[in-house]
Amino acid sequence: MVSFGHAAYFGLGAYAVAMLVVYGGARMEPAFLGAPLAAGLGAAVFGWFCVRVSGVYMAMLSLAFAQIVWSVVFQWDQITGGENGMVGVWPAEWASSRIVFYYVALVVCAGSILVLWRMLLAPIGYGLRAGRDSALRTESIGINLQAQRWLAFVIAGVFAGLAGGLYAFSKGIVDPSTVSISRSIDALMIVLLGGVQSLVGPMVGALTFVGLQDRLATLEFWRLIFGMIIIAICVVMPKGIAGSTRALFVRSRAK
Repeated sequence: MVSFGHAAYFGLGAYAVAMLVVYGGARMEPAFLGAPLAAGLGAAVFGWFCVRVSGVYMAMLSLAFAQIVWSVVFQWDQITGGENGMVGVWPAEWASSRIVFYYVALVVCAGSILVLWRMLLAPIGYGLRAGRDSALRTESIGINLQAQRWLAFVIAGVFAGLAGGLYAFSKGIVDPSTVSISRSIDALMIVLLGGVQSLVGPMVGALTFVGLQDRLATLEFWRLIFGMIIIAICVVMPKGIAGSTRALFVRSRAK
């Protein structure tokens, strides 16, 4: 299930936090809970339509919904601040230190990965893998594949919302770039770069993607160099960094 609009749920989580803090005067802890709730609700509504199609049609539909979210936050000046965004979204005093907030983000991310890993070993994980490998056989044994995919879409949106909430508190500002198409493409690129069908792949992809950006950003033509490096990695490692490394390890063990 390829989504070209995952920034929508990332942005919904970030804007939910911003609105709760700026308009509701909420503290960081209860405001942060609003991020996965808002993103999950948005994913439930959009996902209901997206999972009814597949392939390029699903990709384009997810992109269209993301564009709708971007248009709303960009044009609804009275609520979202429009292109200027919303400022003053700071964490609680106990988490205001950069080091403390780093560990807060680390705990949230590690906990999210553990929950997703547990889901992979639960019936929903086996059901989704079965639907990926053989949709016809999965439905023939009584599994409602469309409902499974809808649930997976919502779960993905919830965790994207968590990331958006962390992002809002780390930056102190939320603007339309949070839900831009380029952010969705970056997320998809990270997954493809690290490798699909595993939890390790996106983590490796994120470390590589962000690490390269940070290292190359000081160079004059860094975007050109960055793009060439990404292309080279994809050509040399067509299964992604983690996927190709695992395949190489399996082949070496077989010898």
